[in-house]
Amino acid sequence: MKIQLALDRLTEQECFCIADETCENIDWIEIGTGVIKEYGMKIIREMKAAYPEKTIVADMKTCDAGKYEAEQAFRAGADVMTVMGFSHISTIKQALEIANAADKRIMIDLLGIQDAERVKSLYDLGADLFCLHIGKDMQKEGSIADPALFSLVKGLNDIEVAIAGGISEKTIGELKDSIADVVIVGSAITGNQAPKEASSAIRSQLQK
Repeated sequence: MKIQLALDRLTEQECFCIADETCENIDWIEIGTGVIKEYGMKIIREMKAAYPEKTIVADMKTCDAGKYEAEQAFRAGADVMTVMGFSHISTIKQALEIANAADKRIMIDLLGIQDAERVKSLYDLGADLFCLHIGKDMQKEGSIADPALFSLVKGLNDIEVAIAGGISEKTIGELKDSIADVVIVGSAITGNQAPKEASSAIRSQLQK
């Protein structure tokens, strides 16, 4: 199981400091939507240059202009770009086409999606990387990622599944033996005064 470090609501300096400290314990580095809005494609280019061996995820949350935004993200060095699952089919199709041509990947963010048939339609379109996502505002109301979310992707073959939403050292045990391939961890690491130790503790939980 891979650990994706979500860098969001941070300054550019904080992003690189935390990435440096946690590098040995994480697999994928996500440049969060807020960070991209603040610093643009520049921070994606710099992060890829600093960590060429890591998978760089541009959390664009694209919901329109799929072709343009996919070209933009991949040209900057992203390996994966997020597209919202509620987007128009043509938006998702265009993004997938650009990703396939560039040997990159699209992660379909299922935030707000509750219909498994919708997910199946995206799978039939060629999507093979899905993110089960409990958003930040939903977390404030007490919701966190849990195995019940996996019902959305039940029965889909040859896919990768990421899961995000309040995952920490305390909750990750519930996901260890699940179908999740990627666990996305943000504030449990980035909001910790000792991010290296926090990322190490999460890695240790997965290896138990």
